[in-house]
Amino acid sequence: MRTSRAFNRRTFLASSAAATVVATTGATPAHAAAAAQQPPAVPDIDVRDAARSDPSEATLAEAAALMARGRLTSVELVEAHLDRITRYDVTYQAYAEVTADSALAAARKADRGDGPKGALRGIPLCIKDNYFTAEVPTRCNSYIFEDFVPDHDATAVARLKAAGGIVLGKGQMGPLATTRATKPNGTVTTVNAWTPEDPSVDPGGSSTGPACAVAARLAVSSIGTQTGGSIVLPSNQQNLTGLKPTMGRVSIHGVIPLSYTRDHAGPLARDAMDAALMLTVMAGPDPGDPRTLGLPAVPDLVTSATPVVGRGGAVRMRRATRVGVPADFLAGDGLGLRKAFLDRLDAISGVTLLDVAYPDDWELLTGAFNAARLSERTEPFRHWLREDPAKFGVSLLSWLQGLMISGDEWITAQRAKTHLLREVLDEVMARCDVLLQTSPVPFDILGLPEIAFPIGFSGDNVPAGVILGGQPYEEDRLLEVAAAYQAVTDWHTRRPADPEAARLRSIVARPRIGAKEAAEKSA
Repeated sequence: MRTSRAFNRRTFLASSAAATVVATTGATPAHAAAAAQQPPAVPDIDVRDAARSDPSEATLAEAAALMARGRLTSVELVEAHLDRITRYDVTYQAYAEVTADSALAAARKADRGDGPKGALRGIPLCIKDNYFTAEVPTRCNSYIFEDFVPDHDATAVARLKAAGGIVLGKGQMGPLATTRATKPNGTVTTVNAWTPEDPSVDPGGSSTGPACAVAARLAVSSIGTQTGGSIVLPSNQQNLTGLKPTMGRVSIHGVIPLSYTRDHAGPLARDAMDAALMLTVMAGPDPGDPRTLGLPAVPDLVTSATPVVGRGGAVRMRRATRVGVPADFLAGDGLGLRKAFLDRLDAISGVTLLDVAYPDDWELLTGAFNAARLSERTEPFRHWLREDPAKFGVSLLSWLQGLMISGDEWITAQRAKTHLLREVLDEVMARCDVLLQTSPVPFDILGLPEIAFPIGFSGDNVPAGVILGGQPYEEDRLLEVAAAYQAVTDWHTRRPADPEAARLRSIVARPRIGAKEAAEKSA
């Protein structure tokens, strides 16, 4: 039985208020071992020909199905991805660290039946480099953490491993999770997997390493973090399905912080089903993160990500769903793709498109007050700012900006956030279940869930996608929409061509982001 929306809303409002209090007091309980959700059952799906002939093409669900049928081993799957890393990551630069030996050892255990037997058994994953990984460097692409090797896993990583997931390595990221992946001095590293010959093409936000790893078939799936769009934007830019859950749905214990009231952990996957499987494993209460406690139970995300097909093969929505379409969704670049998306979505039985309007103060609430996040990133790093500001590299300016925000300004911003939340829930989404967005920022400010998925390609062969925002704790509704759309389209099955002469292209000059640009584009 699904929890009522009214109960979800009351819980979310109380949780949001509590998170703000904890952010100001630092009062968090001691960490303790946390149980994950009920393990999901991987559906026995049809496997595409491309996945049967090349394991690196497979989705998570396809790889699991092939292994269950005895058609694929974990060692074969891991080796296929490690081979691609060896050949192509010199160009993509998706990884900050590759753990080939331990990954192969874990794969052998999985094939012997000695390892964990969860839903992710034998599946190779890429972990963003701001998640703690036991005995593996966690540098957060920063001079501050350049020698840091944790002695334990972040809760999300521990749950993935407990479900049988295999860590292939750590994904490149923006310095301290602020911009696209660069070296600490601002030199670009990770490229967009669809345009590896042109490092200037935007690959998305700070989770670009994990995103590129999945898009370029260097991992089956990955996890990232989002504070200002860094799950949904890399997914849109690289033809993935990224799911940023409601604040508190996934623990961020063991994740190097950027903004306490806005940091989210979630999957960057190949389709809605893979995102559902990953999130189900990651989600649930954790005593190490008070934001995860006392929340509604995680719904059946795998069922939500399973398309409903009626007689004659017609796809329909699992539940009637009202999709809010703001006016700015039909403006600007990519208009043709968005119109085609709306036409295809509207043709699915059970979908109703509704025009929605933003309140008059929308730009103020989502723009000027968005700067409040900067003080939250400064607070835990004050020691390094005093001792050695140079350790912040190209991202120093955004940390200094945080010092300029006074306490009363931060409190005013929290009041503005409460006002924005009321406007979103009581006005903008009053008549709709999900809302199309042109920017992830409003829902990042509020901690509401978002999903991104592909809808086509621009004229220069760069993927294009959409972002859907949802009601509190309704990740299942978002997955239902994405799964239905993906059942009637094939954008999500397309993969980029491999780079030619990869080693030669690795010496192409990479652009460098300056301090001002890093601050302007900071999450």
